[in-house]
Amino acid sequence: MTENALQALSILRDGSQFKWYIIPLLAFIFYVYVQETEKRNWNLVLAGLAFWGMDWFNEIWNSLVLHFTGYAPVWAAPGDTAFLILAGLNIEIMFMFAVSGIIWSKMLLPKKEDKILGIPNRWFIAIAGSAFCVFIEYLLNAASALTWDYAWWNRGAPWLIFLVGYFTFFVVAFWVFDMKTMKQKVITVGSIWALDILALILFIPVLGWI
Repeated sequence: MTENALQALSILRDGSQFKWYIIPLLAFIFYVYVQETEKRNWNLVLAGLAFWGMDWFNEIWNSLVLHFTGYAPVWAAPGDTAFLILAGLNIEIMFMFAVSGIIWSKMLLPKKEDKILGIPNRWFIAIAGSAFCVFIEYLLNAASALTWDYAWWNRGAPWLIFLVGYFTFFVVAFWVFDMKTMKQKVITVGSIWALDILALILFIPVLGWI
């Protein structure tokens, strides 16, 4: 097992890592969602939840890679944190993804047919947003805050980080945003979160894999 993986496991869900700054961060998340709910911006709220749910799905399979290989997750977050939830997910990252979908969905133009630089705005923002996230991930990796141990997931292979790491989040979030009915939105977001929650229950307390 790699040094990064061992370091992550050594602090995994260790309550002694707690730091008080997570409380104002939590308050900020509540504020964002309460603000959008008060305005009845259900498209934004559900797009945000879809984006967040997709990240949880990624973090779960990433932890399963560590379990089944016994070598390393695809990415790890072994550095300083207030709480490491999964091998590659600390509470700071979780809070960031909780609001990311809302932030990026606010950039969408009113009509999905409208274009930016000749590209339909949903696709343009998804591409630009994913590229920006990859750039930030490069900086985090350079600071050893986010680590990579596989040759096919590193600075020399950014396309997988782009496509799997972020682009799917944007596509699903914007897809939910543009759905015709509230029923479709709720069923889709509910299905994503139901899968995440069931997986977390199965793989953490039941099987102890992640």
